[in-house]
Amino acid sequence: MVAMQQEIQRVALSDAKILITGESGVGKELVAMSVHAQSERSERPFITVNCAGLPETLLESELFGHVKGSFTGAYRDKPGMLEKADEGTIFLDEIGEMSLRMQGMLLRFLETGELQKVGADRVGRRIDVRVIAATNRALSEMVAQGLFREDLFYRINVINIHVPPLRERRDDIPLLVDHFFENMGRNNGNRPQVSPEAYVALAEYPWPGNVRELANVIERILVSGAGPTIGADDIPIEIRTQRSISLRPKRERRRTVADDLLKRMTVNHESFWTAVYPLYMQREITRGHLRELVSKGLEEAKGNYKIVTKLFNMEPGDYKRFLNFLRKHDCQLPFRDYR
Repeated sequence: MVAMQQEIQRVALSDAKILITGESGVGKELVAMSVHAQSERSERPFITVNCAGLPETLLESELFGHVKGSFTGAYRDKPGMLEKADEGTIFLDEIGEMSLRMQGMLLRFLETGELQKVGADRVGRRIDVRVIAATNRALSEMVAQGLFREDLFYRINVINIHVPPLRERRDDIPLLVDHFFENMGRNNGNRPQVSPEAYVALAEYPWPGNVRELANVIERILVSGAGPTIGADDIPIEIRTQRSISLRPKRERRRTVADDLLKRMTVNHESFWTAVYPLYMQREITRGHLRELVSKGLEEAKGNYKIVTKLFNMEPGDYKRFLNFLRKHDCQLPFRDYR
């Protein structure tokens, strides 16, 4: 997520055309909105057009607008989405579904900036709009098959941002959950807290529907009337089932110092900074104890350090401080070993 945010910040001010690629539901529109919000066009409109949701004739009218009498039902002039996005950004979602004819019309607009409405006998005014396109299809393969125009592909693919599936970026789950609760909470009047156990359950699920599926799960939790704290039992059963499948019986063993420290944080709800940090700095526990504790946290969180900070009852802003502390004392363990 950090790398993607840096990429977005880097390209936002360039005003170059962007092609966002990735599986269906990975959050390509969220990336486009973020680019727009950090660009110099942020005060101007952000318009979304779903190229797969309309037949060719309606898509042409939707994009370019039409004049009165151009077809049955055209009772008045209507501006298109490109005109409405003037000086702002237009997001063309699923551009790979455009017909070859529409691709040619879009290419002409991109080359000239001139807008010609459906039924108009002359070219209208020039439009200044940034174009961000997105697709879940391999456009380069479509070009080779003659299904997508090569000249249009190179025109829109000035900058490519690939959004990995959610199963490959589980560290983003807490941030996305916070984002969805904040936005959906406006309609529900509250902003519940999420327990560490609930975050662990969410992190263990493979999310075949990606970010879109996660958003639906959060909406279900809100609609179900969950309390001020979301626990593991509030997570839908199909999400929790994935965790129960992965659990294996463990043989009993003696409790360790790390076990006791973990209990103080997860059961007694003490913070890492009050339960562990003073003991380590005063040399009452060793580096080995600290590394074992971090290992246990990573096992619970499936290698997600952000969820470890929640398990250890830290504030959201403590993430970098925690990692810096672990690095300084050689206690930061490779998260990939726990996934």
